[in-house]
Amino acid sequence: MAAGIAHLIAPEALLAITPSRVPFAPQVILVTGLCEPAGALALVTKPLRWWAGIALAAYALCVWPANFKHAFDGIDLPPISSSWWYHGLRLAFQPVLIWWALYAGCVIDWPWRRRP
Repeated sequence: MAAGIAHLIAPEALLAITPSRVPFAPQVILVTGLCEPAGALALVTKPLRWWAGIALAAYALCVWPANFKHAFDGIDLPPISSSWWYHGLRLAFQPVLIWWALYAGCVIDWPWRRRP
């Protein structure tokens, strides 16, 4: 939810870390800013939960290149730290975010089995 709000109130910051190969980057940032809160709300709605998990996991995978650009191009986005303490953890944590979206969406139950 918070990331979606950030997309909507500070799109220029996210535009700075968007890879140049992304077409219509300002519009993509706007649409993703709307999709993140929608996905968060859908996760708490049982009929939409599975689809939200898939969509949010795909989204986390698709934005990973922006995280790499942010890290390797040394783009300063206050208040986010420019250090590798932030970037290294952020890049390494992205697969966990993908797993978390799939788990929260009840797409997977690994490594913890849910009770029926």
